[in-house]
Amino acid sequence: MAAVIRYFELNTGAKMPSVGLGTWQSDPGVVGQAVEIAIKAGYRHIDCARIYKNEKEIGEVLKRLFKDGVVKREELFVTSKLWNTDHAPEDVAVGINKTLEDLQLDCVDLYLMHWPVSMKPGSVDFKPENLMPTNIPSTWQAMEKLYDSGKAKAIGVSNFSTKKLGDLLQVARVPPAVNQVECHPSWQQAKLRELCKSKGVHLSAYSPLGSPGTTWLKSDVLKQPAVISVAEKLGKTPAQVCLRWGIQMGQSVLPKSTNEARIKENLDVLDWSIPDDLFAKFSEIPQARLLRGTSFVHETHGQYRTLEELWDGEL
Repeated sequence: MAAVIRYFELNTGAKMPSVGLGTWQSDPGVVGQAVEIAIKAGYRHIDCARIYKNEKEIGEVLKRLFKDGVVKREELFVTSKLWNTDHAPEDVAVGINKTLEDLQLDCVDLYLMHWPVSMKPGSVDFKPENLMPTNIPSTWQAMEKLYDSGKAKAIGVSNFSTKKLGDLLQVARVPPAVNQVECHPSWQQAKLRELCKSKGVHLSAYSPLGSPGTTWLKSDVLKQPAVISVAEKLGKTPAQVCLRWGIQMGQSVLPKSTNEARIKENLDVLDWSIPDDLFAKFSEIPQARLLRGTSFVHETHGQYRTLEELWDGEL
């Protein structure tokens, strides 16, 4: 019988639902409807970020769903992220306060440092001159204060390489609970996963389907022969197989969709499993990082001169 994995336990003791709704690139006017469909379908984890510019709309929907008794606040796990322009220690609290105001919440369940990249406060675009030197330990100390205050029930990072996560763990008073990174069958993050497991940091997967809706990323995760073959054998869709693979690997998955049928399909991955013989096929899939962060690398501006430096060779 399949192991039903509804939650993963964080190093804080909190339970993080294994499937969450991603809201990146979900346009205002559409994102609220997607969140409502998801919560009514049974999702209990919504992944947000200030830079997605849609938290205000999500907040309106959450307020209404709480008021109507569709879901209780304590039943919902809400993640948000500190944007690169708010890395100065004095700006970290400003960042979360804006998020809490927009989401109409007293606290978030998880607050992540979105990138190990700092940008000029107030800058709104990705011009190279907006990149700044990064001081991860000082930003993290301000994140720890948010944890102490209760505004963030857990804190973590996103887009951190194995080295950057390891370096942070050496100086952190409060260890990160989560590292949210790109992870799917075509980018399995073996080295990072090993460190996370050994240090009690939960690996959470964004783009668990390889961002098929993103025009500027070349994504063929759902077209991998191994994925299609396993899906056919199990009578599931390629997307469901990719999500279930992630959950069986021990990571939460954050598929993004605004389509009602797909939102529901993406949650139907909890009460069945991929048998060992089929699971082994995933090791045959060629590996390639899709989201490379090229906007955060410049030969003269900012912290990182090359993609090798940004990802510490994990490309």
